[in-house]
Amino acid sequence: MHELTKVPSTRRPDLHVATEGEFRGWRTWIRDSFESHIGPFWHKIEDDGSVRCAFRVEKKHLNGSGNVHGGCFMAFADYCLFAIATHELDGPAVTTNFACDFLDAAREGQLVECTGEVSRAGGSLIFLRGKLASAGRPLFTFSGTIKRVKRKPALQANA
Repeated sequence: MHELTKVPSTRRPDLHVATEGEFRGWRTWIRDSFESHIGPFWHKIEDDGSVRCAFRVEKKHLNGSGNVHGGCFMAFADYCLFAIATHELDGPAVTTNFACDFLDAAREGQLVECTGEVSRAGGSLIFLRGKLASAGRPLFTFSGTIKRVKRKPALQANA
């Protein structure tokens, strides 16, 4: 567990809340080792029920030109899909479709924020869209589809 977080509930032991720093009170998931490695990415449920996501750009997020790497924007947007769908999800899910448009660059030190919405939530599919921005400047738009899945037994090595 990250030293600045605590577990909010036993229902989601991978969901942690920052207890100090810039993102105090914001949530993150730690089960996804790739996101934990490239993040931290954060999300917060606003008073109106909407979800806002954010991360502070660090050197590790940059490409060779000194801008946020496109893959970082895409990974963050995928994280945002699941955060935005938080009210619709009650179990495991996977991204089945993702589309995006790169609009502008972000640099080290900037705060990248995401807002979005669930366009439609059906029985097994959730359709979403969102926008990344920094200081009100649009950076990236995306849409995606999440599929609810049933847990499968873990595969055993050498089986």
